[in-house]
Amino acid sequence: MEQPAELLKKNFKSHLEDLMTLVRVPSVSFPGFPEKEMIRGAESVAALLKKRGLENVQILRIGSGNPYVYGERLKAPGKPTVLLYAHYDVQPPGREELWKSPAFEPTLTESPQGQRLFGRGTADDKGGVVMHTAAISSYLEAGQEVPVNVKVLIEGEEEIGSSNLEAFIAAHRKMLDADVMVLTDTNNFDCGVPAITVSLRGIVAMEVEVRALTKTVHSGMWSGPVPDPVMALSKMLASLVDSNGRIAVPGVMREVRPFSKEEAQEFKRIPFDEAEFRKQSGMVPSATLLQDGPSPLAQLWRMPSLTINAIQASSRKMASNIINDTAWARITIRLVPDMNPETVSKELALYLKSRCPWGLEVETKGHGGGEAWAADVKGPAFEAVEVALKKGYGVAPYKIGCGGSIGFVKPFADALGGAPAILIGVEDPYTNAHGENESILVGDLEKSCVSECHFFSELAARWKK
Repeated sequence: MEQPAELLKKNFKSHLEDLMTLVRVPSVSFPGFPEKEMIRGAESVAALLKKRGLENVQILRIGSGNPYVYGERLKAPGKPTVLLYAHYDVQPPGREELWKSPAFEPTLTESPQGQRLFGRGTADDKGGVVMHTAAISSYLEAGQEVPVNVKVLIEGEEEIGSSNLEAFIAAHRKMLDADVMVLTDTNNFDCGVPAITVSLRGIVAMEVEVRALTKTVHSGMWSGPVPDPVMALSKMLASLVDSNGRIAVPGVMREVRPFSKEEAQEFKRIPFDEAEFRKQSGMVPSATLLQDGPSPLAQLWRMPSLTINAIQASSRKMASNIINDTAWARITIRLVPDMNPETVSKELALYLKSRCPWGLEVETKGHGGGEAWAADVKGPAFEAVEVALKKGYGVAPYKIGCGGSIGFVKPFADALGGAPAILIGVEDPYTNAHGENESILVGDLEKSCVSECHFFSELAARWKK
């Protein structure tokens, strides 16, 4: 009888076709996009789960929220139950003219790293859906049963903040009970080099609007004595960080714990190539690499950061000789452990209002926030995934942090009584998730599927109640 992992490799083309089918559905969860495509996205995932051997497949909703898709295979008595998570909702395509091929028409293209599949959602996170279905079905196709109990939950609101997640957990708590979670929505360290993400930054988001006038006016007739709200907002935003990019809002950095000696040593152990980092991030050659901490990776994963996501007054297309009536910006702060989202949000709002010049009106609007998360990496689940990734990729994984946030992780880990959460994924530094020309490295997708297949057997062998 063929081993499941070897059979998966042999049949990998069919799993790649599964991914292409999912990508063709434009399941954008953002307001203003067709709800019918979210329904179609959920239905396509449900069909895939059934096709690949999952049982009790259901499409579930909380109120008017986007559907969740659930399936299970519980045929390993005495073995652990693994909850497998991914999401089928995707970001908007962005600037469609910048895509080399249509965003929702998956396209295979050769690249310097190998063959890549381009399309919105290929990596974030429909590739994660296929990781789960490929690993599960490989056992069934080999004439074997999956060696652990599996529950699969595919969300439809991750890209818009998982606002119905807590209500969903409360409504379906017993159904979701598990000993281990596997979430496939993170990055590998590099192409061909796997990673286990062991920490996530949290996030606070805020809008700020400055008003100087009740209407837009002619700049020649009024500029000089009339204050410019765009200039005022620019001054406010510029004061949020110091010359090294470090957050300058009083109180925000207060709860950031210093690096321990052991932490600093571990960060220095992980290789960092500045030239490659610049290339992967797309930094212009003249840009200075901002540094705060034992390494840029430590800064990315373990220090808070502040970003201006958008600014609006007039627009590039409609720019004219005017003084704008208002200016608006969206600000986010990425949080690290011990930082309280509510406290950070309040301090940011107070600071912005205190820094507005010329007596202009200021309005701030917070959008909630999520706490940072860190894993306890001891135990059989982490031992099993390290071995499995080495078998799948041929090289040992790094334990890394992630500068981003995944709202699903902490609420579910807490709800499951602190069950270990294994964060692995299919993205790489060239994936460009959320940007134009998102893609997945086909060879790494295959390796990730094979790794999850090995994970099931490695976990079953190590598990003791």
